[in-house]
Amino acid sequence: MIALLVIDMQNAYFEAPELAAQQERLVTSCNRLLEGFTSSGHKALLVGTEHERDKSTWTLSMLDDDQGFIFRGSEQAEAVPGLATDGLPQLSKTRDSAFVGTNLLSRLRNWGADEVVLAGVSTHNCIAQTGADAFAHNIRVTYAEDAMASEDSQDAKDMLRILSTTYRQPVRSSDEILARLSGTAKSRT
Repeated sequence: MIALLVIDMQNAYFEAPELAAQQERLVTSCNRLLEGFTSSGHKALLVGTEHERDKSTWTLSMLDDDQGFIFRGSEQAEAVPGLATDGLPQLSKTRDSAFVGTNLLSRLRNWGADEVVLAGVSTHNCIAQTGADAFAHNIRVTYAEDAMASEDSQDAKDMLRILSTTYRQPVRSSDEILARLSGTAKSRT
């Protein structure tokens, strides 16, 4: 089973001009993947970042700067407009990796998922960290190239090169991913 993780498609991240310029494209691409996964019987999970105002969940840099970010229940924490969230399970995280301090591994095991497709933001941070941790848990990863974005395109390119070569995690287009899903759905019937 292949599961889709759509990471940090939240208002706060699109306050950055580099991501705001790509928001419409990303929403469209993520929605296309969400539809493809759910309609073919594969699982999809919306992963978002949320912090507490009392500093108990803050990262070191947030603590150093005494500046919180994406507080639970805030407008910043909400999904970006247009993202298809209805009926989808959600996972809240406080670190870059969706595995750290969450029940993601249990969810994937319960679903029988031994592979994930990663989409969302930011390629060089949360997506890359989640991909590296998936590797540590023997879960295969594919990166949805046209359904990801980053504030720093060079860092994103460098991280994907490292993850692709070192961890053998391919970068594929949504078309390639969806075509593969069609093949796996047919082979199971």
